[in-house]
Amino acid sequence: MRRKKIKIRQLKMHSNQSEKTQEIKPPQDSMGHFTGEFSVDLERVRQEIGHNSDVHFREFHIGSKDIRAAIIFVDGLSDKELIDKHIMKSLMINYSEEYKKDPSILNQTVLKEFIKNQVLSISELTEVHDLYDLVSKVLTGSTALLVTGVPEVLILGTTKGKSRNIEEPLSEALVRGPRVGFTETLSDNTALLRQHGDNRSLSFIQFQVGLRAKKKLVIAYINEIADPDLVEEVKHRIKKINIDDLPESGYVEQLIEDNYLSPFPQVQNTERPDRVIGALMEGRVAILLDGTPFALIVPVTFSMLLQSPEDYYERWLPGSLIRLLRYFTVFISLFAPSLYIAFISFHPGMIPTKLALSIIGAREGVPFPALIEALLMEISIEILREAGLRLPKPIGPAMGIVGGLIIGEAAVQAGIISPVMVIIVSLTAISSFAIPQYSVGITLRILRFAAMFCAAMLGLYGIILFFLLLSSHLVKLKSFGVPFISPAAPYRVSDWKDFMIRMPLMMMKRRPKIMQTKDSSRKG
Repeated sequence: MRRKKIKIRQLKMHSNQSEKTQEIKPPQDSMGHFTGEFSVDLERVRQEIGHNSDVHFREFHIGSKDIRAAIIFVDGLSDKELIDKHIMKSLMINYSEEYKKDPSILNQTVLKEFIKNQVLSISELTEVHDLYDLVSKVLTGSTALLVTGVPEVLILGTTKGKSRNIEEPLSEALVRGPRVGFTETLSDNTALLRQHGDNRSLSFIQFQVGLRAKKKLVIAYINEIADPDLVEEVKHRIKKINIDDLPESGYVEQLIEDNYLSPFPQVQNTERPDRVIGALMEGRVAILLDGTPFALIVPVTFSMLLQSPEDYYERWLPGSLIRLLRYFTVFISLFAPSLYIAFISFHPGMIPTKLALSIIGAREGVPFPALIEALLMEISIEILREAGLRLPKPIGPAMGIVGGLIIGEAAVQAGIISPVMVIIVSLTAISSFAIPQYSVGITLRILRFAAMFCAAMLGLYGIILFFLLLSSHLVKLKSFGVPFISPAAPYRVSDWKDFMIRMPLMMMKRRPKIMQTKDSSRKG
């Protein structure tokens, strides 16, 4: 049913969206084709981008004084060494030697082909016919070559990429696993996926996104595994993106997700190539954007957000125990403060007598109710957490630890906060750090406050009501047509081998059924 609905929607919207999804480009008449008149064409280029101080124009003669030429490039984006050795030298020296041997190459009909095929030693070479395409290419690092009498302009690939070294991801550290992370350069990221192994069915499809600041975007999938309907749906949503600029993949994530009002992320982001490869092998699709080290994976389920690549690198028993521990930390992070508020304010009789007496003695003299007490500590922790992130790295962690100790101790000594509340909040904060995905931790922090208010109003009944509302939302939530909490709902026994526990690899012989892959067997 999911695939049929996607197909019907695509057929209905294809005719209406086809014009909107195309790249916005001025009419050819507004920019105009090149004429082959060297002075006229060069002057039009100067009027269009000559006012930019970083755009350089270099005029010269090639072979004979009768043949004028000019190159146009952007300082800092184009490789000057490549321009000097393989363009200027080839045209001004090598061409002259060939011209002395055979003056007939001055014929304009063969001039362009001769320059392309026998003079220029550049691997990437294309032709453009109008000013719009020239400006677009030059401003992204290519070099334009204008030659007298040639109505086409040659675009030479001289882009000089500046990127940082490939390092271990800071946001997804592992004890055991590859020490490799994506960078801000798209070509490096696709190369990292290719280097994972000889996989001829690994396919990349490139798009251009952004109306004013254009960027390259690539979707990656395993052609022999991924469901074609899923790939088409991802293409469809990418083509619908209509925005001036996409500075980071977070923009893409927000523009293609199913329900933007949901607090839960429906697209997974990662800096790890091994996580992306693992997802592709399950039949999922990855999205990589130029200029950011964070790749996106779709569709995503809630269990994926609590998994780590290290679960598969270790043996199945340690991996399963650590995964179960993560589910437990999710429960603590979400419900620990609200349960404290409910028991203290509404159900003190449910607490063991000795523990109740100890808590009451610790709360003696505290002027605030449990809700206000919890809010004060939770807000303080959130402020310390945010401050620790924004401070310089050498002092950020130390500030968070020292600040938490000082504030907690001072609040207890002043009688504003009870020691038990400090323990509860500290345990909640530590539990939230155990979640592999930072975005999921933010979601749980938001929902934690909602659970606290429900507990303050109705006690345990409020917590149960909150849990039921949250569960109903999760059951209805989908990511690219896939139920968000699968395989729990809909219930699929075969997919539970990699859900809350991780079974031995010998037993995980099939891919998730929910993905409806072309090839369901892992060939195990």
